[in-house]
This record gives sequence, structure tokens and C-alpha cells, in this order.
Amino acid sequence: MLTETSLSIWGWGSLGIVLSLITFGPFVIFYLAFYILCFVGGGFVVTLLFGKTNSEKYLEQCEHSFLPPTSTGIPKCLEEMKREARTIKIDRRLTGANIIDEPLQQVIQFSLRDYVQYWYYTLSDDESFLLEIRQTLQNALIQFATRSKEIDWQPYFTTRIVDDFGTHLRVFRKAQQKITEKDDQAKGTAEDLVDTFFEVEVEMEKDVCRDLVCTSPKDEEGFLRDLCEVLLYLLLPPGDFQNKIMRYFVREILARGVLLPLINQLSDPDYINQYIIWMIRDSNCNYEAFMNIIKLSDNIGELEAVRDKAVEELQYLRSLDTVGDDINTIKNQINSLLFVKKVCDSRIQRLQSGKEINTVKLAANFGKLCTVPLDSILVDNVALQFFMDYMQQTGGQAHLFFWMTVEGYRVTAQQQLEVLLSRQKDGKHQTNQTKGLLRAAAVGIYEQYLSEKASPRVTVDDYLVAKLADTLNHEDPTPEIFDDIQRKVYELMLRDERFYPSFRQNALYVRMLAELDMLKDPSFRGSDDGDGESFNGSPTGSINLSLDDLSNVSSDDSVQLHAYISDTGVCNDHGKTYALYAITVHRRGLNSEEMWKTYRRYSDFHDFHMRITEQFENLSSILKLPGKKTFNNMDRDFLEKRKKDLNAYLQLLLTPEMMKASPALAHYVYDFLENKAYSKGKGDFARKVPPLIPKTDSDPEHCRVSAQLDDTVDDNIPLRVMLLLMDEVFDLKERNQWLRRNIKNLLQQLIRATYGDTINRKIVDHVDWMTSPEQVADLVKRFRDAFWPNGILAETVPCRDKAIRMRTRVAGKTKLLSIMPDELKHIIGAETTRKGILRVFEMFQHNQLNRRMVYVFLEGFLETLFPQYKFRELFNKLHSRSKQIQKYKQKLQTTQAPSLQKR
Repeated sequence: MLTETSLSIWGWGSLGIVLSLITFGPFVIFYLAFYILCFVGGGFVVTLLFGKTNSEKYLEQCEHSFLPPTSTGIPKCLEEMKREARTIKIDRRLTGANIIDEPLQQVIQFSLRDYVQYWYYTLSDDESFLLEIRQTLQNALIQFATRSKEIDWQPYFTTRIVDDFGTHLRVFRKAQQKITEKDDQAKGTAEDLVDTFFEVEVEMEKDVCRDLVCTSPKDEEGFLRDLCEVLLYLLLPPGDFQNKIMRYFVREILARGVLLPLINQLSDPDYINQYIIWMIRDSNCNYEAFMNIIKLSDNIGELEAVRDKAVEELQYLRSLDTVGDDINTIKNQINSLLFVKKVCDSRIQRLQSGKEINTVKLAANFGKLCTVPLDSILVDNVALQFFMDYMQQTGGQAHLFFWMTVEGYRVTAQQQLEVLLSRQKDGKHQTNQTKGLLRAAAVGIYEQYLSEKASPRVTVDDYLVAKLADTLNHEDPTPEIFDDIQRKVYELMLRDERFYPSFRQNALYVRMLAELDMLKDPSFRGSDDGDGESFNGSPTGSINLSLDDLSNVSSDDSVQLHAYISDTGVCNDHGKTYALYAITVHRRGLNSEEMWKTYRRYSDFHDFHMRITEQFENLSSILKLPGKKTFNNMDRDFLEKRKKDLNAYLQLLLTPEMMKASPALAHYVYDFLENKAYSKGKGDFARKVPPLIPKTDSDPEHCRVSAQLDDTVDDNIPLRVMLLLMDEVFDLKERNQWLRRNIKNLLQQLIRATYGDTINRKIVDHVDWMTSPEQVADLVKRFRDAFWPNGILAETVPCRDKAIRMRTRVAGKTKLLSIMPDELKHIIGAETTRKGILRVFEMFQHNQLNRRMVYVFLEGFLETLFPQYKFRELFNKLHSRSKQIQKYKQKLQTTQAPSLQKR
């Protein structure tokens, strides 16, 4: 059935096709397909047109109903992309000084070329991004230059840098002391020294430790990134800073491309050693200094490097074929090199065996020591301070200070009598006053050292003391009035086994010989100024009446004294400008009343304050003189403020309680307020020798160096700088205070003799010269030439061979010792000088410690540049992750816990 049906379908179908072909022809198939396609296409077009119209109407209705408006940013962005790239004009002016702008522009160009362009051009050819970065850098430099011009750089260069360096040296010295104490059990290494250094830094700075920044490269890079980002926030316009991509590029260029390489170079010990040699290149190396360095060196690497070089030179000299006079020269050179080699081998063997010998101890136990006469000790600065220490230990200090005070009295009395004679020749009569002053000073010496009330009392024959007392009561004192007793005291110190004979057997005597450089040379070399330098003064400060400070006024309680500063003015004397203060003085007695005006400079107040605080130690904690201001001290507002502070000072000084507490103070006050020219610098007699018990600050070794700069130091910048550095380099605060006072006096005389009163002006001029456009341009050029010599990025300098670096260290130490003047050795001692210089040099031999010093200088620079921002707090936070700080806080808590429990 199915078969029949399919056959009928095929049959009828075939019949229809045949009939169609016969009727319409062979093209009927194409016409049919065309009609069908037109029908379908027409229907699709009609549907599309109708649907689009309805869809647009519907979307328009929906847009006004609930869809948000189309963003205008996209069309604008498309429009901006279609435009042609605009040319960005960059102003090449940066600092306002063309001499600086030109090398700065080159530095910017080289930085972009070598740190950005080399990879950016592989991504895009668009120049706008590079130009935007350049503009950002220039904006930062413009803000930096503008800010720098507004800052007074004198305090930074004259005080802050010196303070930071001195504090760094103090931390290093204390770290060395701690390592030395530990070395009794085990030899300290360089790593131990670095760790100890940062422990001491925490103890001194309390809340800051830079160990992570200086020892961890990762933390150092993070610190520099954070610091650069803060600087960009301060220097860039807000729009540029908000552009993160731009900000990150500039930050990385500054941190990793500029600051980090610069810090690496400045903290490299080998670079510092080469720079030291270059700075003192004009001085010749001293053979004696070189041999001292070899004999004192405790670095085996240095000794091996010198020995190997000596062996190399020996081989070269032995290979030479010479005749005639050259043979003797070469033989001498060979002998010298053999001696150097022998010394190096001996020193290396001793260090490797651990049998290090202390020269001072060896000489004290076995060596035959040379004899230094007592009279030579008494006139030599270095020797006298050791003898003074020994006499204080044995309780004989009164004898020594009596001898020194009498020497000072004799010299001062002779000067006063000479002045008296000259005035008498000119018709001026002041005989009674001068004799009264001499008598008062002589009586003061008698009561201080020889009377029954003296404590301690100088023990001499009673008949000599009685004879002196009779002379003081009935005759005018002369410069020779104490000669008999002084001669007896000298013989006592010389003969008594407790004093000079025992001193020669004491370790202090051996240390004295080491300081005098006499452990090898038995000939005594006295001081250059040893032609009878006398020491004026009273060791205890009880001789309060200086020859020129005494007056005949009465100290009766019925006399009342009032004074106040009524006016200020600025005077000009021979080109020198200074402030003058008019003091109105009222003096009331029982039957009289006086009023007068006297005129004083601030330096007069300072000299007066120094005198009374040295003579009356209790006043130093009560009276505070307003501090000096070296620069811009003629400003009217500043003078008014100082006038107010000086008035407060005077009122406190003149209170009845103050005068009653120190009755002898009235003599000084009356002399200062008297209507006459104030005589400065004539109180040396009462100020030369320090108190027997030196003043002690509250743990001064655990604070910054600047914390100990007070008004007792003359506000002369060079003197402050030299005293501060000498204190730390040569550790003078640990030495006898008499020595430090003499050094201060010598430095004052040296500075005044060399520069006079113009030294501060010279310093101002020098700082102005350092910050002048010419010098800044020179520094920028040096930076450019160092990083891009001949316009090409400098390759990483290969690390020099260890032997070369070690020999450079030896050469640097030799150079430093060679330039030390003999006068300095005579003042503080040869051994102290050597140790101080080598301590400073050793400090520079540790990369981590050098980095710490560079960062301290950088922090001080930024604090000075941006005083209105809290950079100190920022640095404290950046360094707060240090483990040393956490250890220190835990140690404090552990230490304070028992005391809190007791409470």
C-alpha cells in the first residue's frame, strides 16, 4: 500500500514538472526562486521598518521615565582622541638663576632618558607622558628652590650639623667603651660594634633608632619611598600629586635613581678614605706617623696589605740592575722595606696569638721610666693635670692649689703695681685703692689655705704662718709676701713620700709619660709656652674678691639697691655695631639717696654672669641669663624682648634674699652697676683654676651634645664649634676640668688673635658664599658629572681590591696624624691626640654607621627647610618599627617596676 502511494506521488510530481517545462520553458525554475526571495525579503523589510519606529518611540518614553542621563565624559574623551596632539610648552626656569637652571635641566633630561625613556618607547611613541613627568619634576624643584631662599641657613651650618656630628661621635665613643668592657670575655667584632652603637643611640635619643634604615636594604628603600612621597606632597600641586601613576614614577626616580646611589657613595668607607687623602693631599706623609699606625693597628687586613706591598716593592728593587751611587740608595730602601715587613709580621703574629700588649701597663711594670722634674710638671699643661689628679686622690690638693694660687697672685700683683706706678707718673693717685685690693686678695689666700678655719689646711711651720699674719696686719702686701711659704710647700710636695715620690710610682705618671710621648724618649720636652706660664686663680672659688672686682662699698643691710633697664639703643663704633642698655640705678642709705645711669652691653652682662656663677656655684641653678643670638641681633623686637629678660634677671639678682644668701656678691653687683666703664676679662685671677669638685650635670653622657651648650660658654661660634668637637674627639669631659678650662682660654686667645671680633661676620659671609648661586651651581655640576660623565650614565664602579682598600686606610690614618700640630699634642697630650684622631677615623670605617650619619644630616636639613611641618614626629614614626626601641622600652619597664612596687 505504501509502495503504491509513493509511486503515485513521484508520478504526479514528474508529470507536473514536465508540463511546467513544456508550458513555461526551461527558465521556470529561476523565476520561481526569484518570486519566493522577493516575497520573503519584502516581508522582512516591512517588519524592520515598523519595529524600528515603534522601538524609538518606546525608548524615548523610557528615557524620560527611569534611565539616568548619558555621561558626557565619553563623548568628550572621543572628541579629545580625534584631535591632533597638542605641543606642551615647558618653562625651563627653575630657581631664577640661569647658572643653576642649566645644569639642573641637564640632570632632569639625563634622568628621564636613562630611567624612563629606555623602556617607555617600547610601549608608546607619545611624548606627552614624558613631558608631563618633566613638568612635574620642574614644579617640585621650583617649590624647593623657593623654599630654600626663605630659610636662614646659618644656624644649620654653624650649629645643627656640628651638634649632629658631635652626638654621632659621642654614641660611637660610648659604643667602643661598651665593646672594650665586653672584650674581657670575648673579642668584639664589627657586627657587635654596630649593634652596640644602635643600642647606645636608643639610650641617647630615647624614641629614635635608625638601625633598620641603616642595616636593611629593604627597609631603607621603603623609608626613602615614604620620605619622597611626603616631599612630593609638599612640593607638587594637588592635581599632579593626585595622579598616582605620575607620582609613583617621580617617587621611584628620586628614591632609587637619585637619593639611594648618593647615600651609597657618601657612606662608603673607601670613598671617605680617598676623600680624606684628597683633602690633605698637600701634606707629606710622615715616616714616624706611618710606623706609629703600623704598630698601633689592630686590623690584620691592614697589616697584611702593607706587608704584601712591601714584599712586592722588595722584589722589584732586587730585580734592578744598578751601579754607582744608586746602589746605596736602593740598599737603604730595601732595608727600610725589610724593617716595615718585620714590624708587620710581628704585629700580625701578636694579634693572631691574642697576646696584645698594653704599652702603658708594660712600662709601668717593667720599663725604666724617665724622670720628669717637679718644676717641669708644674709649668706643663699636660703633666700638671695628671699631677693634679694624683694630688686629689691622696688628699694633697690644697698644697698644689696653694702653690698655683700664689703664682697667680704674684703675677697679678706685679701687674697691678706696674699699672699703679705708671698712673702715679701721669699724676693719677689710686694708691690706697690698689693696696686695699692687694690686701684683700692676700687675706683671702691666707684664710683659704693657712688659717685655722681653712679646710683643707696647708701644713707648714707655724712660725711662717704667724710671720705672714703679722705682715698682713702691719705692712702693705707685696708680690713676694707668700714666697717663703710657697717654697716650703714646694719642698714638701717634692720630698714627702705621699706626693711627688709616690706619683712617680703611680700609673698616672706612666700615662703622663705616654701623653708627653716620653715612654721611649727620655729627654723631657716641655711645652712651647713653658717659659714660666703661671696659673691664676682659686681652686675652690672662695677667693671671691678679684683684684679689680673688689670695691670699697659697704655691704651694710641698711643700704638698698634698685636697678632697671630704662632704655635700649644701637651704637656704631668704628664700623662695629652693638646694642647698648641704659640701666637706671637707685641707691638708698640711712641718710642719703643716690641715682645714676650706667650703660652696659650684653657682653658685659655675660661676663658678669660668668664671674658670679663661677664664684657662687649656687647661683648657676637660680640665675639664668638670656641666651645670645649671634645673627640678626639688632632687630628692634628682639632688643625689646632681651631688655625685658635682662630686667627680670636684674630684679631676681637684687632681691634681699639673694644678697643675704651670698654677702660677698654685693661687691660684684656694685662694681657692675657703678657709673664707669665695665672692665671685662680682669677676673682671671679668681677664675683660672676650677673648683676642687667639678660641677656635674645630670648624666650628660646620655644626652645630645647641644644639651650641654649653655651660657657658661662664650657665644662665639668658632669657640663653640672647636670646644664641642674637641670635647668629643679627645674625650676632654672625662679629663681634669682644669685642662679643659685652659684649652678654652687658649682657643679664645687663638681665635681673637687670628680673627679679632670679625670672626662671626666671616662665618656669615662664608655661609652666604656656600649657599650662593655659584656654589650651588658648582655642586649640581659635580653631581651631574659624577653620575653622568660626558653625558653618559656612569657604570657601577667595581669594588676595589681589598688590599688596595686596606692600604688606603693606612694612608688616610697616616695623613691625619701627620697634619696634627705639635702644639695640640703639648696642650692635651700626644697619646690623647693619637687616640682621638684614630677614633674619628675608625668611626668612618663602618658603612652602617656612615649611613646613620647621612640620614641624620638629611633629617636635620628637612627639619630646617620645612620648620612649619612636624618632620620630627614623622621621622619618629618612620623609625618606630626598630626592635631596639622595643627592647629599650621593655628594659625601662623592667627597671621601673621595682620602684613602682615599693611606692
